[in-house]
Amino acid sequence: MVTLRHLLVPLSTLLGALSAVPAGAAIKTEAIKYNIGTQEYQGYLAFDDASTAKRPGVLIAPEWWGVTDYAKHRAEQVAALGYVAFAMDPYGGGKITNDPKEAGQWAGALKADPKELRARAAAALDLLKKNALVEPNKVAAIGYCFGGTTVLELARSGADLAGVVSFHGGLATKSPAAPGTVKAKVLICHGGDDSFESPEEIAAFQNEMRSAGVDWQMDIYGGAVHSFTNPEADKHGIKGIAYNEKADKRSWEAMKGFLAEAFK
Repeated sequence: MVTLRHLLVPLSTLLGALSAVPAGAAIKTEAIKYNIGTQEYQGYLAFDDASTAKRPGVLIAPEWWGVTDYAKHRAEQVAALGYVAFAMDPYGGGKITNDPKEAGQWAGALKADPKELRARAAAALDLLKKNALVEPNKVAAIGYCFGGTTVLELARSGADLAGVVSFHGGLATKSPAAPGTVKAKVLICHGGDDSFESPEEIAAFQNEMRSAGVDWQMDIYGGAVHSFTNPEADKHGIKGIAYNEKADKRSWEAMKGFLAEAFK
């Protein structure tokens, strides 16, 4: 049972290295507290309040850090495209971290339990669909790194989604999609030099999509490694993680075209 209450908060600090929300866009944001069972979660909603017309909704699953300013700004960017965006809280309590070890422990526990990960994503998706501004039959999900893993697991579960986009997300799963289960179109935006996903895992994912009869596509960006969309990816000094401006911009444009097609 999902319940919620709204708390209006200011816009999050925009990250200078990311493209700004277009001038004139009346983007409003809200911290959304909701419950899954007895556990409280806190996501982040963004929408253009210049119109009261219903529009497609986009669920955003964040990197393993949680709903940080980066995830919030991505929600604002998606809202500026004309959608209602909701960044889900993967951990509960609005927990975020800047410690790779802690983030790895949190994300690792959920990756080891895909049923629980899918349930948390499904609850956030249900909340988004119930928003008064959202067309419930036109909803998609996008995710970054661990968030990419999250939205792929949501698609594998058979969630009623128009489309799913994974940006440098983990492709492996303990519960592969059964034939005919996946309703969403799938776009994978992947770094050509991403050492976090082995050639075997990539091949296994592609075979999974073929076997399940999924409408899928994969864009591979030469020279890009893991976390290529986040301008602050380099600051942790983790080998194989770095920002790539070209791949970031190209993948964003690919997502825009993909969502426009999926929502037709």
